[in-house]
Amino acid sequence: MSNLNHTYKSWRLNKRPVGEIKNSDLSLVEENIPEINDNEVLARTIYFSLDPTNRIWMSDVDQYMEPVEIGDIMRAGGSIAVVEESKVNDVSVGDIIQGGMHGGWQDYFTVPGNDIIKLPKETGLPLTAFISVLGFTGPTAYFGLLDIGKPKKGETVVVSAAAGAVGSIVCQIAKIKECNVVAIAGSDEKCNWLKNELGVDTAINYKKQNILEALRLACPNGIDVYFDNVGGDTLDAALTLMNKFGRIPVCGLISMYNDWSSTGPKMYRNILMKTLTVTGFLVSDFTDQFEECLQTLGQWVAEEKIKYKVDVVEGIENAPTAVNKLFTGENQGKLVIQTSREP
Repeated sequence: MSNLNHTYKSWRLNKRPVGEIKNSDLSLVEENIPEINDNEVLARTIYFSLDPTNRIWMSDVDQYMEPVEIGDIMRAGGSIAVVEESKVNDVSVGDIIQGGMHGGWQDYFTVPGNDIIKLPKETGLPLTAFISVLGFTGPTAYFGLLDIGKPKKGETVVVSAAAGAVGSIVCQIAKIKECNVVAIAGSDEKCNWLKNELGVDTAINYKKQNILEALRLACPNGIDVYFDNVGGDTLDAALTLMNKFGRIPVCGLISMYNDWSSTGPKMYRNILMKTLTVTGFLVSDFTDQFEECLQTLGQWVAEEKIKYKVDVVEGIENAPTAVNKLFTGENQGKLVIQTSREP
């Protein structure tokens, strides 16, 4: 493919956001598609992931990886792309690959041969499965709940942001493990989906109910595992009701990302009083176990033990607006941008 007169678009960080992400915090830039070198491919983005961590990466705060620098292409938590040009021996034009850290909020990118991960063919699954339940989302739920939460049959598992990409899979894995599952979400529609489609035992609408009071009713025997996606008041409520030797996998703190001035949990003392284990984790901590995890998740999906939703927003130009759906709760499952057609 000749790159003459061919351009691509990318979102670059303009300034550090204050509060929610605004379009003016980023710039949509159009540039010439780069030429590839030996042992590289040129890939056209089909989908890229939008995640709460995008807000962290835009901030100049101490975090688990370097923040995106001003002027750099906005990082994505995952992408799926099709190879348009290849100078790698075992990679052909038309192969579908994962973008890894080479993808981003952009519609073309290059990948060195050593970093290419090809997606399996003829799986019978939609491509969006590989950016959601079989991307980073499923393993995040899997390792956070099973390796850190260590749920036992009959225990009570509470999940915040339970209708989200990770939370919804956590709920279903907890049901597979025969736990009593209490899901916290932000609308009646989401609560009905969690109960009627995913089979949770209780769903709490935190926008209509007092979380602590609702949790007391839903968890008469206390909480054994709290899978935390939000932090803030919900974490405090869960800490209040945790059982002795309870476990809290900390996956996210989305209620705090737009305002880091929030104070810590008021019920911090229960970590001592109830001998709790509170563990922050990143899915990248478990890369050596991914193959086994994805096999198990794939089997559960095939057996319809795990259902998932993907919220597709079309058009790279909509990324800065769409990402805020994660903070208002408007998204329905895994949120992705579709930048181009599937092959």
